[in-house]
Amino acid sequence: MGASLALGVASLGLAAPAVPDAARGERLYARCAACHALTFDRVGPRHCGLLGRRAGSVAGFDYSPAMKRSGIVWNEKTLKRFLTQPLAMVPGSSMTYAGVPVARDRKDLIAYLKSANAGAACHTSP
Repeated sequence: MGASLALGVASLGLAAPAVPDAARGERLYARCAACHALTFDRVGPRHCGLLGRRAGSVAGFDYSPAMKRSGIVWNEKTLKRFLTQPLAMVPGSSMTYAGVPVARDRKDLIAYLKSANAGAACHTSP
């Protein structure tokens, strides 16, 4: 039954949605690494613990007032929106990156962040 469904979808010329690729997202994360790291703050705050965290809440990091006031809680939906156009979502943010225009790239980056946050790098004590 599954093969016939796939064959039917293919015959209609429809592509199955791409499954997010965390390994590809890790390679794309190099763009983020100019300002961020998983385990420590740089110009931007660390990304370990990002999912489920309230924006502007890493202790000791100097956030913009706009990010502190944003009320955002980071999850797949809010990350997708933010990564699309950071300054449109949080005007006045100090994040000057224009965004990730390609939807697949955003999905893969989010998959990587989910994977990294579940992994040893984010659960090892210093």
